[in-house]
Amino acid sequence: MNWTTDQIPTQENNIAIVTGANSGIGFETAKALAAKGATVILACRNLEKANQAVENIRKVIPNANLEIIQLDLSDLASVKSFSDTFKSKYARLDLLINNAGIMTPPFSKTKDGFESQFGSNHLGHFALTNRLLEPLRATPKARVVNVSSSAHKMAKGTIDFENLNAEKGYVPWSAYAQSKLANLLFTLELNQYFKLNKIDAISSAAHPGWTVTGLQKGFMNFISQLLGQQTAMGALPTLYAATSGDTQANDYIGPEGMMEMRGYPKKVVTSAAAQDTTLARKLWQVSEQLTGIRY
Repeated sequence: MNWTTDQIPTQENNIAIVTGANSGIGFETAKALAAKGATVILACRNLEKANQAVENIRKVIPNANLEIIQLDLSDLASVKSFSDTFKSKYARLDLLINNAGIMTPPFSKTKDGFESQFGSNHLGHFALTNRLLEPLRATPKARVVNVSSSAHKMAKGTIDFENLNAEKGYVPWSAYAQSKLANLLFTLELNQYFKLNKIDAISSAAHPGWTVTGLQKGFMNFISQLLGQQTAMGALPTLYAATSGDTQANDYIGPEGMMEMRGYPKKVVTSAAAQDTTLARKLWQVSEQLTGIRY
């Protein structure tokens, strides 16, 4: 039987954070969790768009329990501010959905000097998860879901530690692929951290296949409109990872269709590089050094 939002168990009394919840897959994820009774924190950079998202969800779910807390993943000070605000209001965290991301922008750097895709897609979420360990630890069966991409397989089988911030040149797609591989390596090492520290939580990952979102621009958007699936379908792998009873540590969920481009969610396979525990450990250590954040 195809897995849909109908199979999401009740989320009553659960607290969920969804980064980048104002549009695309993040919006659909937040809406589906709210429909099942979760209190959903929309962690968004643009407050105007976040408020519009809340309004749109409440048109469909009038009693949705939603809160906006501003978060800019390209700014480590904003990550700290977000987590401090969250922890001042909530003692638990059932679901952390690390969804927000940017794709193939022109070269730029984050406020802290990192290449924008590596900085926002990986380091921002690496720092955020660390700062939310206290409520995660306090919540039995907590889950962290990292939204990656099938593009992680384009990352040449490794992380180029000599060019993390495009010191030796910037190729947008290569930098994007590397950041998405980093999401999966983070998932791998985070589970090891949970295990070693006896934290009752798991980390899994998902990818949306070819989904029509605001990330595609120009010609890519035209192709997406022809070939891609709608965002509600693209959000299903994330929701499966976050709520399904059979999700386990390090599971990777994607669409079931040809080349995992579209379709209902199922467990899929990452690249060999994404399963490299030595590479995952090194990335973790480098991420700690770059962000100044120790797990």
